Amino acid sequence: MHLSWKIASVLALAWLLGGCGYNTLQVTDERTKATWAEVLNEYQRRADLVPNLVNTVKGFAAQEKEVLLGVTQARAKVGSIQATPDLLADPAAFARFQAAQGELSGALSRLMAVVESYPQLKSDANFRDLQAQLESTENRIAAARNRFIQAVQEYNVTVRSFPSNLTAMVFGFKTRPSFTVENEKAISAPPKVDFGTSAPQPGGAPGAGR
Repeated sequence: MHLSWKIASVLALAWLLGGCGYNTLQVTDERTKATWAEVLNEYQRRADLVPNLVNTVKGFAAQEKEVLLGVTQARAKVGSIQATPDLLADPAAFARFQAAQGELSGALSRLMAVVESYPQLKSDANFRDLQAQLESTENRIAAARNRFIQAVQEYNVTVRSFPSNLTAMVFGFKTRPSFTVENEKAISAPPKVDFGTSAPQPGGAPGAGR
């Protein structure tokens, strides 16, 4: 009889937790962590491309010191941030991470604009391989970010909705930051790396006419 009472108590507790959104919180929590790890992997892939990209450009356009230094410094800033799962619990730290990645995106865009002025660099086989890798990585970053945004949205809705919000308070589940709406324009238009044969526009890329 005593054993039956314990079993009934456990089943009742499981039913209550499930009915109050505990299971959903667990699932959405794990999904945000998994999609966040994917975002980090893609950003790391991009960071790993930067040294070879900078060295290749330097071989043809060493005089573009300011732009090359800007990319190197932006990459160093990204690397200085400890992008762990704990970052999701700290909105201020998440904002710093996002800002650093945005700076690297901007620095890479400026680098690619400079490349337009160097036909030999644009036709270099090694550079074109790096160009293709960067383009692919930027697309993968955009896709990974989108999956993360959706996962965080689902998780945050669960944390805020009744009655799962009561369960969230009891077990310490809190809302998580995501990429800002303002920044989504940047991610929908990644750095241009498809050069083709187009000529630089008047008044365009730095270093033109050198």
